[in-house]
Amino acid sequence: MPGDIHFDQRGLIPVIIQQYDSGEVLMMAWMNAESLALTLASGETWFWSRSRQELWHKGATSGNTQRVISVSNDCDADCLLVQVDSPGPACHTGERSCFFTRLDASEVLSEGINHG
Repeated sequence: MPGDIHFDQRGLIPVIIQQYDSGEVLMMAWMNAESLALTLASGETWFWSRSRQELWHKGATSGNTQRVISVSNDCDADCLLVQVDSPGPACHTGERSCFFTRLDASEVLSEGINHG
């Protein structure tokens, strides 16, 4: 495991998943050292589920696996970018990307930000 990757106090690092050929951002998830090692070894994405407190292999139940093209860390080594080939939907809702809900600035400014 590269020594310069900075996991947080919970042992996790945020990961941005991007379609390698289009640049489309598909999802954000969390990895721990084990899921990163599994991702690098298997060539498919593995993550850490904070809600279930367990490893999960993307696409294990849906069939929508993600083939890893490259893994890079950012300049502070506290976030990863994983470029993948993801032919199917990346989101558990069936959407191509998890980022399908656009924010309306006027609503956000008038209603405030929900911190919970």
